[in-house]
Amino acid sequence: MKIEDFPKSYEPKDHEEEIYRAWETSGFFNPDKLPEKRYPKNAPLYTAMLPPPNITGVLHMGHALNATIQDILIRKKRMEGFRTLWLPGTDHASIATHNVIERELKKEGKTRFDLGREKFLERAWAWKEKYGDIILNQLKKIGASCDWSRTRFTMDENYQKEVETAFLYYYKKGLIYRGKRTVNWCARCGTSLSDLEVEYREENGKFYYIKYGPVTIGTVRPETKLGDTALAVHPNDKRYADFVGKKITIQTVDPATPRTNPPHLENIEIMIIADEAADPEFGSGIIKVTPAHDIADFEISQRHPNVPTRTVIGEKGRMTREAGARYEGLTVKEAREQITKDLQDLGLIEKIEEYKHNIAVCARCGTVLEPLLSEQWFLKMDELAKIAKEAVASGKISFHPKKWEKIYFEWLDNTRDWCISRQLWWGHKIPVEGSEDILDTWFSSALWPYATLYGEDRTRFYPGNVVVSARDIINLWIGRMIFSGIEFMNDIPFRDVIIHATILTKEGKRMSKSLGTGVDPMNLIEKYGADATRFGLVWQAMGGQDIHWAEEHVVAGKKFLNKLWNSWRFISGQIGSDERALKRPEPHAPSAIHILDSFDTATKQVDLFIEQYEFGHALHCFYDFYWHDFCDIFIEEAKKDNSPEMQETLFYIYASSLKFLHPFIPFITEQLWSYAPVKDKTLLMVESLSA
Repeated sequence: MKIEDFPKSYEPKDHEEEIYRAWETSGFFNPDKLPEKRYPKNAPLYTAMLPPPNITGVLHMGHALNATIQDILIRKKRMEGFRTLWLPGTDHASIATHNVIERELKKEGKTRFDLGREKFLERAWAWKEKYGDIILNQLKKIGASCDWSRTRFTMDENYQKEVETAFLYYYKKGLIYRGKRTVNWCARCGTSLSDLEVEYREENGKFYYIKYGPVTIGTVRPETKLGDTALAVHPNDKRYADFVGKKITIQTVDPATPRTNPPHLENIEIMIIADEAADPEFGSGIIKVTPAHDIADFEISQRHPNVPTRTVIGEKGRMTREAGARYEGLTVKEAREQITKDLQDLGLIEKIEEYKHNIAVCARCGTVLEPLLSEQWFLKMDELAKIAKEAVASGKISFHPKKWEKIYFEWLDNTRDWCISRQLWWGHKIPVEGSEDILDTWFSSALWPYATLYGEDRTRFYPGNVVVSARDIINLWIGRMIFSGIEFMNDIPFRDVIIHATILTKEGKRMSKSLGTGVDPMNLIEKYGADATRFGLVWQAMGGQDIHWAEEHVVAGKKFLNKLWNSWRFISGQIGSDERALKRPEPHAPSAIHILDSFDTATKQVDLFIEQYEFGHALHCFYDFYWHDFCDIFIEEAKKDNSPEMQETLFYIYASSLKFLHPFIPFITEQLWSYAPVKDKTLLMVESLSA
C-alpha cells in the first residue's frame, strides 16, 4: 500500500470482522491445525477452559474482562510455540432458563404445568437453539481465539453421560444420600437451592421481643414462632443453668382460633436445651429453635433427637395447616402482620425495634427465601472438602491474587452437605428410578475441565493450566471443579486460578441494568472497536483492586491505536516496501543502542508481569515504552537520521512491538503486520515472539 493511500486514522469497523474471519479460516484456533513447522507434534501444550456462560446470558463487562485476560494468555502462549487449547461452551443454567421461559409463558397466560414436562423441555431446547449461542458470538466480537470446533454444551449427549457417571459413582461410594433436611427454598422458582446460590440483601426491618414465659426472646421472624419446638441456651450460660433439660410453661396465641375471632391465649410447654449455637452475648442469650424453617435450627435438632419438627410454611410460601386455622393460607408477610397484632393484643410483645439486617434471596430471581424441611438429595462434603483444601494448601494449585485462598478455605472449613437436587424440569435428571428431580447446575459444571474433553483429548489436555474467574464463584465453581477433578481424574484440573477484578460503576457500586448503571461492552465495541475496549478493560485491571469503570480509558486506548497506526505511516515511508528479514540489528548510533536496550527491558518486564498475571501492569509498561521511549524520543531522532542502521532499528522495534502488543490488541496488530514488509511471514497470531 502506498503511503498516500494509507488511511490517516484506524477505523476498527473497516478491519475487525475481516480479520476475525481470516483467523477462523486459518484453523489456527484449533491446536491440531497449527502449522507443524512452528508447532511440532511434541510442542508443549497449554490449556484453558472458558467458564461456560449461561445460554440465557449476553456479554457483560465481567465476561469481557474475563475473556480478554484469557485471550491474552492464549495468544501469548500460542506465539511462544505452545499448542494452545482454549475450549469454549455454554451452560444449560436450569433456574435461569426456567425463569426466561416461564416469563414467556406468563405473557401467554400459562404456566409450565399447563404445558407439562415434555412440552416444556421441547420449548427449552427450541429456546437454546435460537438464543443459546448469542454470547459466544459476542465473544468473537471481542477477539476471543477459542477453538470453536470443540464448543461444548452441558446438555450434550456425551456430557450427560459424564454427569450420570459422576452421580452413580458418588452414590455407590456412599457420598450421595436422600434425606429430609431443612434447605433454602425459593417459592418463586419452586425449588431448593444450595447455600452458595443464596444472596443477601440489606433491608430495614423490625426486631420483635416476644415473651416466652419467664424469658424474652428476640426474633425478626415472629411468624416462625408457630414452628418452635424448643428453646436453646449456651451450655456455659449460668443464667439459665437451672432451666436446661426442663420444660417451661409459656403463654402464646391459640392458633386454632378462627381469624374472625379475637386472639385467645394458650398455655403450652416447651423444652429448654443447651447448645453452643446459642450466643450468650446476643439479645437475651436464648434462641428459639424452629427446625423446619431455619437451617442452623435444623442442625441443632439433629444434635438433640428429642427436639421435634413442625412445618408451618409450605412450598408456595403460605402458612400450612400445622400453623393452625388462624394462619393457614396466609402468605408469610400476612402471617407476620397477623401474629404480631395477636401477640400485641395478648400483651406478649415486650417491644419492637427498627432493625437493619440481611435477608436471604434467590440469586436468580431475587425472591426472599424460606428455609423449609424438604426431602432432597445431598452430597456429603466432609471428605471432598478435605481433598479440595489439600490441593491448594499443598501448593499444587495457586490462587492469584493469593488473598482469595482465605475465602476458599473458609468455605471448605464450614461447608455443609451439598443439596444437589432441584425441583425443576430443564437439566440433568437424577438417574434414580422414581426421582423426578434434576441436579443442581453446578453439579454438572463442576465436571467442566474433563467432561468437555472427548476421546484422546482427555489424555492430552487434562490437566489444564489455568482458569480465570470472578470471585463470586470461587466456591460455587472453582472449589467444586477441584475436588471433582481429583476424584474422577486422580489429578488437579488446573494449576493456577486467576480471580479478576469486579467492574463497578465510577462511584464504586455494583453495575445494574435495571438501575441503568450497567455498561454494555457491545456498545463500547460498536463505538470504539474491540481493541480499544480490551485496552480500557486491561488498563484498569491493576492488581487485586476492583475497577471503578471509566470510559475515558477506552478513549485512551483508541488514541493509542491511532498512535500505533500513525507511527507506521512514518516508518513505512522511511524503510520502503522491500521485504526484509526481521532480525535484531547491531547499530552503532547511541540512540539506536539505547532504544534496543529499552525494548529489552520493557519486554522482559512485560513477560514477568504476565507470568505473575498482572495484566494491567504489563500493558502500562509496554504502553510507556512505545509511546514515550519509541515514539516521543526515538522516532524524533530517526527523523533527523535516515541511515540504514536507524531504518533497521525502526523496523525491528516496530515489528517486534506488534508481536508483544498482539495478545492485548490483536486486531490492529494483525492488520498492521499484514502491511509490514517481513519475509516469509504468516498471520501474526502464529508468529514467534522472538525475532
